[in-house]
This record gives sequence, C-alpha cells and structure tokens, in this order.
Amino acid sequence: MKVICFGDSNTFGYDPRSRLGGRYGAESRWVDLLAAETGWTVCNMGENGREIPAALPVFPPDTDLLLLMLGTNDLLQGRSPEQAAEKLRRLLSAPPLDREKILLIAPPPMAPGEWVPGQTLVDASRGFARRCRALAGGLGLRFADAGDWNISLSYDGVHFTAQGHRAFAAGLLEALR
Repeated sequence: MKVICFGDSNTFGYDPRSRLGGRYGAESRWVDLLAAETGWTVCNMGENGREIPAALPVFPPDTDLLLLMLGTNDLLQGRSPEQAAEKLRRLLSAPPLDREKILLIAPPPMAPGEWVPGQTLVDASRGFARRCRALAGGLGLRFADAGDWNISLSYDGVHFTAQGHRAFAAGLLEALR
C-alpha cells in the first residue's frame, strides 16, 4: 500500500528542542512508526510552518491513501476556526484523489505553552476539530480526531513530544483498522 502523509511540522516530525527545524529520529516520528508497523510505503510530505494551501500537489496515481492533517498554523496565524475550516473546504472540494482514499485528521488541540499564551487558541483548536468532523461528513471523507488519542505536547503547546508521536501512531493505526 502506498500512503502519503501531507501536513505541517507534526507530520514532518519537528523536534521543538532543536529550535532550528531539526526533527526527531525515525524511531520516534509517527509517519515512520506507521510505515514500520504496517510495512506500507509511506511518503512524509510534512513541512514546518505549512498552512492550508490553495491546492494540493498532484499525487502519484497509484496512491492508495492520503492522510491529511492541517490547520494548526492557520490558527496560530490568527485565523478563526471558521476561516481555517473554509480554507480546508476549498482545498478538499476538488481533491486530486478519490474521496475514499482520503483520511482527514483533525489535529490534537493545542495546550497552554510558549506558543499558546492563553485559552483562546486552545478553544479555537477544539472548535476547528469540530468543524473538520462536519466538513469530512459533508464531503464524504473518512475522519479521525487526534484529540481523542491523548497526544502529549511539548513546552510550546503545539508540537508533539516523542511520546506524543508514539501515541499519534497508535491512535492512527486504530483508526485505520
């Protein structure tokens, strides 16, 4: 099975301890854990700082599954949950793959931390997850809410810890069963 993981720094595997864009080792990143557990060919298309783009890239026609998790950076840049969800709706209205090949994943909610100074962003991230669920239902996409997977976040309130990556991988594997 060929899987593409398209997302932001938490898909990339960013290690917030590095401060210079470094990443966790393959033994800790959820994308690599998914590949190791399943034997699938998994392509990591995570990018630090990625917001919801205007269009998805063209994926190889033999892609079996697209795992898409975006929106956190849009909220961090001041967009409301409604605005981020609308960007996501536009992105997914003309997906480059059949809808049954897409799993939309709502990012886990942010937590108070260095990048999340108050409850407003935490609440916005929870609201965004609800909008992702509704969007997936409206577009006929498979959906998973990473907020249900007990993801531990680093001191910044945004990025997964190594333990958080393992919890994400476990939650995702369960959602894919």
